[in-house]
Amino acid sequence: MIDFVNQYLIPALVLGCIYSLGAIGISMIFAILRFAHFAHGDLMAMGAYLGLFLVGIIDLLPLDGLSVNAKVLIALPFSFVATAAAAILIDRLFYKPFRKSKTIILVIASFGIALMLRSLIQLFFGADVLNYSTGIRFPLEMFKPLRVQERYVYIVVVTLALMFALHFMLTRTRTGKAMRAMSDDADLARVSGINTEKVVMWTWIIGGGLAAVAGTFLAMDTRLVPTMGWDLLLPTFAAAILGGLGRPYGAIAGGMIIGAMEELSTFPWIGDGPLISPDYKTAVAFAVMVLMLVFRPQGLFGGRVL
Repeated sequence: MIDFVNQYLIPALVLGCIYSLGAIGISMIFAILRFAHFAHGDLMAMGAYLGLFLVGIIDLLPLDGLSVNAKVLIALPFSFVATAAAAILIDRLFYKPFRKSKTIILVIASFGIALMLRSLIQLFFGADVLNYSTGIRFPLEMFKPLRVQERYVYIVVVTLALMFALHFMLTRTRTGKAMRAMSDDADLARVSGINTEKVVMWTWIIGGGLAAVAGTFLAMDTRLVPTMGWDLLLPTFAAAILGGLGRPYGAIAGGMIIGAMEELSTFPWIGDGPLISPDYKTAVAFAVMVLMLVFRPQGLFGGRVL
């Protein structure tokens, strides 16, 4: 039983946190701007590489005794802000001119942005696999017999904090209420005096910032590679669709479910070998997404239909 928790449940929780953070941005962008943002995965990759760059700067400072995970945590707010700023710039340069065009034009534009971001990553960081840290990473002693890595604690705690902060913003601030109003009816929100461009800006700040956190956490747990954003795109879209596009809380639930299903699908439920090879566990997310689009396209929480 303890092996099941250590090898499957804990990684499922961590993966669910990463998917949830990415899916929130996809869901909110769809709710406010009404298009599927296929460059979101590469925004996550951009955030991860910016985090690596910032950790390199922190290494030059006289901060002895800090673990690599602690350095990543220090770099995280700066990566959040930088990626959010990049998302706003992308919107102003490439999406805003097509705001009143057909949705398919924005979708195609997002594919172009994804390729641009991936090329910039390769230009500045190369195409080789990189890591935040190397060597053996031992679990924390205080959680024995559970094998909890230090990075797992950071990922779960920071994710919970960001989700509570998002909930507070959406329910207690004027900007959050304006975002919810524009999500329900953009035209009515506009004639009611809501500054829709400000709402769009905050949507990109939240979506881009959370994308940076998701990408950084994935890189902490695995590695950095220029195509990591493309690999993240399918499961995060599946999470957003499962929860209901346009529903941030549904995106959180969808991310947790997809993460759990991917990890638990590799458990040897039948026989001695894994039910699904770990190399193909992403197919679980694809299967869930297709089934939801066929049988319940509005998602579990009743979001918008593609």
